[in-house]
Amino acid sequence: MPAPSLYLHLPGTAAEALGFYRGVFGGTVEQHTFAQFGRTDGPGAAIAHGVLSGAVDLFVTDTGDEEEPFVARGLMLALLGTAEPTTLRTWFAGLAEGGEVVDELQRRPWGASDGQVRDRYGVLWLIGYQHGTDVAEQAASTEG
Repeated sequence: MPAPSLYLHLPGTAAEALGFYRGVFGGTVEQHTFAQFGRTDGPGAAIAHGVLSGAVDLFVTDTGDEEEPFVARGLMLALLGTAEPTTLRTWFAGLAEGGEVVDELQRRPWGASDGQVRDRYGVLWLIGYQHGTDVAEQAASTEG
């Protein structure tokens, strides 16, 4: 069964968000305007449906006339062990640009590392990994 995907409803910033998330996670972007979909419930040039496909998949749309923009309370997206630790650290730093580090990415008493960051669009991310899972870390330990 495929994992659930994030679908953000944004107040006119969907194209910008797609660019931001592509810069953080990589991947490919596809976007379609309200006009391209023949929709009249929002500005013609606004994004009716945008997709980022890659290591992290997500969807975005500009809010139409009847929709509320994204606001999250009590929700966190977890990227725990979903990539190499080096990649996860890079994602954490990228998501923090223009956002807020809620809890630094750091080693925890139980031996793993994790941290929380709220990105510029209000999405709270939990990013973490187990130590010894990074290929570069493993190579360094066998050399020394």
